[in-house]
Amino acid sequence: MIRKFFLFSIFVSIAALAAADSVFAQSGAQVRGEVKLTKADGTVVPVEDAVIEAFRTDSGKGGPPASKTNKRGAFVFAFVPFGQTFVISVSAPGIEPAIQPNVKAGQENIVINVKEGDGRKFTEAEIRQALAGAATTPSGEMTAEQKKAQAEFEKQKAEVEAKNKKIESENAIITQALKDGNAAYNAKDWNLAIAKYTEGINAAPNFAGSAPVLLNNKGAALRERAVAKFNTTVKLTDLSAKVEGYKAVKADLGEAADAYNRSLTLLKNAQPNEIADPKNKESQTLTALNGVRDTFRLMAQTEQVDDTKIELAKTLIPEYLAAETDAVRKAQAQMILGDLYRVVGDADNAITEYRKVLETSPDNLDAMAGLGLSLVNAGYISNNKEQLQEGANILQKFASAAPDNHKFKADAVGLIENLKTEQKITPQKSAPARRKNN
Repeated sequence: MIRKFFLFSIFVSIAALAAADSVFAQSGAQVRGEVKLTKADGTVVPVEDAVIEAFRTDSGKGGPPASKTNKRGAFVFAFVPFGQTFVISVSAPGIEPAIQPNVKAGQENIVINVKEGDGRKFTEAEIRQALAGAATTPSGEMTAEQKKAQAEFEKQKAEVEAKNKKIESENAIITQALKDGNAAYNAKDWNLAIAKYTEGINAAPNFAGSAPVLLNNKGAALRERAVAKFNTTVKLTDLSAKVEGYKAVKADLGEAADAYNRSLTLLKNAQPNEIADPKNKESQTLTALNGVRDTFRLMAQTEQVDDTKIELAKTLIPEYLAAETDAVRKAQAQMILGDLYRVVGDADNAITEYRKVLETSPDNLDAMAGLGLSLVNAGYISNNKEQLQEGANILQKFASAAPDNHKFKADAVGLIENLKTEQKITPQKSAPARRKNN
């Protein structure tokens, strides 16, 4: 979860090694790494076809054959003898050249960070000049080219040090925020938990190694606060206080949906070096998808639906359905979209979604009630007798099968009586073929 530090791609002090070539000539290991480009807009992408050269620094000459990065920005030196020390040089069109000193056999996961530039390449002489501390000319002065190379190395060094210092500070904030947020969550102090998770998110909002965890936790805390607020609000007698309470519930659930959506977006676009363990990525993705399901379910149950989040639900609920393998949970989640549409008064889309559920679960009482209510609603709006008749038929079937304590039983019975007296529509046991899009 914690961000890795940038490796120095510039000058660091080099200690001379007394290499015993005869001892290590018979054994060696690979050296692997990758080159990442940080663009001016802050995005990080792999650098393909970068030239990777390695020069020995323990003996002053020699090195393995040059390599190139692949599409993922990865490079490898297949065999590097033990006991030798190298400096790696990186160059490619469109980037500034960079070096990575102190490379030895067996090193892997080297990350060399570069930035946009003119695509020039350091010569071996420039590299060794920089590593040696910019050796002087016979007159005791550096040449203009040497001064330029030294300045470029010092600039890179300062930038990397600044980035590492920033990352160190961010890591400290993230770690403490997660710890404090979890403690507050366990103590059911939802306000403090949300504040702490937000603090951690803001420290590195686009880092997939930490932000999704904090966003998922924040989403859960927002849901819990919404439930607590709803349970308090339903008991209020003051109308204005009740309105404000429901407004707060709606806002928290909407913000929770946004948090899970942001988490999923970061996880989908995560770079390989941000989340080392694929199991962690899978776990956080499932957590976010389950959070999506529970958040939209609560919106429907409390009937506090921010209609601006419907489009989000249309995107995220299918993502949950694609990942869910349990048939019962799939049907329950499919109901959520229908319920959301019904709550916001979109009867046509509600009808479509409820029909989908009944195609696979024809005896689902909740879907039956939702479809019947939505058909009657649509029928009244458009004065469509066919919809009113089908709605009455389905509501009668529901009312006959539903227990008396079902939340929609009384509504269904009342609507059936109204349809009989006002519309002269009596439920029929065998309804004509249903139209799929009424």
